[in-house]
Amino acid sequence: MKKNNYISPKGHQRLLDELNELVRVERPEVTRLVQWAASNGDRSENADYLYGKRRLREIDRRIRFLTQRLDNAVVVDPEKISSDKVQFGATIKVIDENGAERLFTIVGVDEVDTARCRISWQSPIGKTLLGKQEGDEVLVKVPSGELNFEIISIIYKSID
Repeated sequence: MKKNNYISPKGHQRLLDELNELVRVERPEVTRLVQWAASNGDRSENADYLYGKRRLREIDRRIRFLTQRLDNAVVVDPEKISSDKVQFGATIKVIDENGAERLFTIVGVDEVDTARCRISWQSPIGKTLLGKQEGDEVLVKVPSGELNFEIISIIYKSID
């Protein structure tokens, strides 16, 4: 069953770039290293060979993961959305019960960056904000308790 992987255009490009780097640069380099190490004789105590084989498995696993994520990707460009409701790609300014303003951007799971306030549309806060509009108050249940926000503004802009 295909599970949609919502992602911004730049997030999609980052995954493509990583996949291309692995397939075209890193895997061939490690393959050459393994071939060279194998030609040196006894493989059971050959650190270059053993490390190279392990690294090839890691690269292949990452390639499979990225390929699956890209196959299921649904690219959503926030700049092309005009809505007064919170959807994927929205940047939302909220004010909490203490009067502090916070900014959240709703992104895909491959783009989460909590240091930059980019939260997944599948996170507790993301799920609660989806479909809401300016002026709405939301109560979010998080592991540390509950958060109460009022939505001040919703904008759709490019996600770097």
